[in-house]
This record gives sequence, C-alpha cells and structure tokens, in this order.
Amino acid sequence: MAWRSFSVLLRLTTEDVLRSSGRADRGHVSLQQRRGFKKVVRKPESRKAEEEPGPSRVSPSDAVAHRRTSTPHLDHHAPPGSPRAFSRLIRPLVFTVGFTGCSFGSAAIWQYESLKSRVQSYFNNLRAAWLENLRPQKHGDFRKEINQWWNSLSEGHRMVTGIIAANAIVFCCWRVPRLQRSMMKYFMANPASKTLCSPMIFSTFSHFSFLHLFANMWVLWSFSNSATVMLGREQFLAVYLSAGVISTFVSYVAKMATGRLRPSLGASGAIMTIVAIVCTKLPEAKLSIIFLPMITFTAANALTAILAMDTAGVVLGWKLFDHAAHLGGAMFGIWYVHYGHELIWKKREPFVKLWHDLRTGGGPSSGPGNGGGPGGGDGPGSDGGGPSGSV
Repeated sequence: MAWRSFSVLLRLTTEDVLRSSGRADRGHVSLQQRRGFKKVVRKPESRKAEEEPGPSRVSPSDAVAHRRTSTPHLDHHAPPGSPRAFSRLIRPLVFTVGFTGCSFGSAAIWQYESLKSRVQSYFNNLRAAWLENLRPQKHGDFRKEINQWWNSLSEGHRMVTGIIAANAIVFCCWRVPRLQRSMMKYFMANPASKTLCSPMIFSTFSHFSFLHLFANMWVLWSFSNSATVMLGREQFLAVYLSAGVISTFVSYVAKMATGRLRPSLGASGAIMTIVAIVCTKLPEAKLSIIFLPMITFTAANALTAILAMDTAGVVLGWKLFDHAAHLGGAMFGIWYVHYGHELIWKKREPFVKLWHDLRTGGGPSSGPGNGGGPGGGDGPGSDGGGPSGSV
C-alpha cells in the first residue's frame, strides 16, 4: 500500500514537472515571438533530424530583414576590438604609409626644382636685368595693395595662406545643399564608413563650424612661421599633409578599439604636429592663450598639458574633441623631431639623384645635391637641408 501510494505520488510529480516544462517552453516560444522570431512548426518525421547538430537555417525573408536593419558598413559578427574589425584598418594603414612616402618624395622633388629654378633665374637676371622695365606694371590700387601685402609675408605665412584658402573653400562647400552627401562621404573620417582612405586627407581641410575653422587656422598661422624656418616650406608641407593622414589613422584605431564609431573632421591633428615640433625644438619659448594674452607659459609646459588632456580624453571617452587624433598628431611631431628627420628627410639623397638622372636623361650629375652644380653640397640631395633650413 505504501509502495503504491509512493508510485502514485511519483507519477503525479512527474506529470507536474512535464506540464511545467511544457508551459516554460511555450513561454519561451511566446517570448521569442514577442522579440520578432518566427515560430517554427515541428514535424514529427523530422524530430530525429532536429536532434542532430547542424547549421542553422534562416529563411530568405529573415535574411533580407537582417540586411536592412544591420549597419551597412560593419559586420555585426565582428564587434569593435575583434581581429575581424581591425582587419578593416589594413587598407587605411597601407594608404597612410604610401601617402606619407609620396608626400616626402614630392617635397624632395619640389625642393630640387625650386633650388634649380632659383639658380637659373639668378643668372638670367644678371644677364638681362634691363627686361625688368619692360614687364607690364600692375594697374589699380587694390592690386598694388594685394601685391605689397603678399610680398610682406614671410615664407611660412605664404605657405599657410594657401592652406587657409583651401579650408575656407571646403567650409563654403558645406553650405551648399547639393554637396551635402558628397561632403559627408569624402570630408568626414569615420571607420564605419565604406570610404576609408580618401577622407583621411580630405577631412584635414574640412570644418563645419566657423569657430572651429577660425581657431584652427589661427593656431596654424601663429606656429607656421617658426615651423617653416625650422623645416623649410617643402618639408613643412610634407609633414603637415602626412600628419593629417597619420592622426586620422590613429583616430580610426582608437574608435575601433573602444567601439565609439563617430565621424570626425578638422585640421587639429595636423596642427598638433606643427605645435609639437615647435614646442619640442623651442621648449623655453613663451606662449599665451588667444583670448587671455596676459597669461603666459612655456612651450614645454603647454605641450605637456596638451598631451595629458588628450590622453585623459582617450581613456575617459570624452566626446568634445577627437582626442585620439590630437594625441596621434602630437606624438608624430615629437617623433619626427627626434627620429623622423634623420630617418626620412636626410635619407632623400638617393631619391633626388634618381630624379636628377631622369630629369637630365641620365647625363653626368651636375645638378643640385651633387656638389658639382647649382646648390653644391647644400642642395636637396645633401644632409644640410639646403637654404630652406632643417630641424
């Protein structure tokens, strides 16, 4: 009797457990239905096949819905920080290295041609100085004032004037409604975008806010003269363009690592490289804030404060600025002063000789950089950096 009571109790308990598990399964299915999953009707004959492990099947309608709702340029199966997500940075890395090399190579050729042109024009002026009086004079007071203003500028300010003009043109393009789609595609750097490489350089000349444009161009104008005296105009432009691409790549890496995939634009990364070069070479120089000129501090202290602030911004995730781009630009400037100038700019002699041979048709080397022609030992092919100065 006791055994039969125990068996009845066991059977009732088993039925309750099965009934509760059935309710739990139904609750799980209803929860999946509320979340948007389709209820799969089980077929008795396929129960054995369902028990065997195999690849999950997705209906075509579910696949279409997934493609429409997912982020178009990032794989959901590759979250930020994973190796697959970082594989998207291979092309930007190759572009950064290639663009930097092309920038310095073009700067070396530019310096060669510029020095050769200066020497040639010097002898031409000695030989035909009387032709100066035959040149047409500029008419109009406005043209004379512009010409006088341009001639009064230093070499660094002339270089920066072109950069400011390019930034101003891009700023005006942001105000054209028909160009908005193209501007967002090519003039905003975003690692989640399908276009990764060209915005790395175009975003360096892009500003949407006038205050952002004014602040960056003012800082660039303030530091450009000192940087051009140290580097020369050719090397200055190569460093500036390379810094824009390198700082954007550092921003890409930080955004991929942290998952904060936000677009950014502006010349701050490249300008930070110029600021870091000047502050590293002239650590005791006195600087001041644009709106607080009465407060002065040394360049070394200013660079230290900037590095500390941007490092904190990257670690804490501050969203006001692209602190990773600022930090990457500043670190590139410091590296270039200590190592980059020796490794890149002073090793350009073989490239300049190759260009000279191509330029002269493989004749005897007597041009700049070879000691026997114009420019002598201080030409573009030498280690001295020529009359444009060196770091």
